[in-house]
Amino acid sequence: EVQLVESGGGLVQPGGSLRLSCAASGFTFGYYAMSWVRQAPGKGLEWVSGINNGGERPSYTDSVKGRFTVSRGDARNTVFLQMNRLEPEDTAVYYCYAAYYNQHGDLQYDYWGQGTQVTVST
Repeated sequence: EVQLVESGGGLVQPGGSLRLSCAASGFTFGYYAMSWVRQAPGKGLEWVSGINNGGERPSYTDSVKGRFTVSRGDARNTVFLQMNRLEPEDTAVYYCYAAYYNQHGDLQYDYWGQGTQVTVST
């Protein structure tokens, strides 16, 4: 059974930090690109950050560059999102997303976690 289990969300004041974790099981983690996607209240899904299966190409949406850092620990089948200098606009449910692309670059398999709530507020 494929599972992506996020943890680390919570309530934090503006300027604070949180570290999200996503533990993966049921598939070959090292073959998959991993991403974090968020959904703010009343809004659609927004891609936040991603890292390729080799771990050498992290990428970020502009609004989090310089504040968030994505990393992966393939030995533990885990991907992390370190979030610093959090802002109220970062409030959202954060989802972990795994994607496998075949040799032609086509998406072949993908999986979603259940999400973890991040609330940035005084």
